[in-house]
Amino acid sequence: MSTGRRDIAEQFEEERPRLERVAYRMLGSRADAEDAVQEAWLRLHRADADAVSNLGGWLTTVVARVCLDALRTRRSRNETTEPSWEIVADDDPAEETLLADSVGLALLVVLDTLTPGERLAFVLHDMFAVPFDEIGAILERSPEAARQLASRARRRVRGAPAPETAEVGRQRELVDAFLAASRAGDFDALVAVLHPDVVFRVRGETAEQTVRGSEAVARRVLARGSRLAPLARPAVVNGRPGAVVGDPESPFSVVAFDVLEGRIAAVDVFLRLG
Repeated sequence: MSTGRRDIAEQFEEERPRLERVAYRMLGSRADAEDAVQEAWLRLHRADADAVSNLGGWLTTVVARVCLDALRTRRSRNETTEPSWEIVADDDPAEETLLADSVGLALLVVLDTLTPGERLAFVLHDMFAVPFDEIGAILERSPEAARQLASRARRRVRGAPAPETAEVGRQRELVDAFLAASRAGDFDALVAVLHPDVVFRVRGETAEQTVRGSEAVARRVLARGSRLAPLARPAVVNGRPGAVVGDPESPFSVVAFDVLEGRIAAVDVFLRLG
């Protein structure tokens, strides 16, 4: 690699963490975000990098366009992505960093309800301070139109209930209490750690199963999950407090939690099939 190309590679690696954060908030999947950033790297190789005066801005624009195309494709095909997860052991130092990002992770639930244009405008402007003229160019619309998209997205985000970010220690306590109550078959203790409006989702089966309400969720957990609870151990799953069931290297199920008002407000169970 020439000196110039080596310098470009070093600059790209400096930009990579920010690009992955942009792509993750756009796509809601770490794997898809990494793919989007890799595509930006490939496009940079094909471009005249020496002619790029603002590499960070150029790369942000490329990643945003790749993500926008991906979101539009998902929407047109009404696609649902296969469940995927990134697991970090409970005693891994990286856990603190991942959990610290849980505000963005909770927000992803709301961002999924936005149109691709609204999501791009909101993420780039409100979360990464990209000017509306640049956002408009990506969307092939005027800066004012981009501003309106961000404004609509902002209203929808503000109008949605947002899970709070509990301290890491409190999140661990809630997961531990959930697992302990599940292992003991203690209905009252399980209800005590669940938010009254908790949502329990099982993903990876033929159709997603959803149960709502603390008592209904507690009954569902004790009826079908208590026998698996002894095999579960705390972990960080896609940046959320969670647990793995079975071999950590190849678990047959993974659980991720969201916290609201000091209780567990969402439980997502991902099943590994096959």
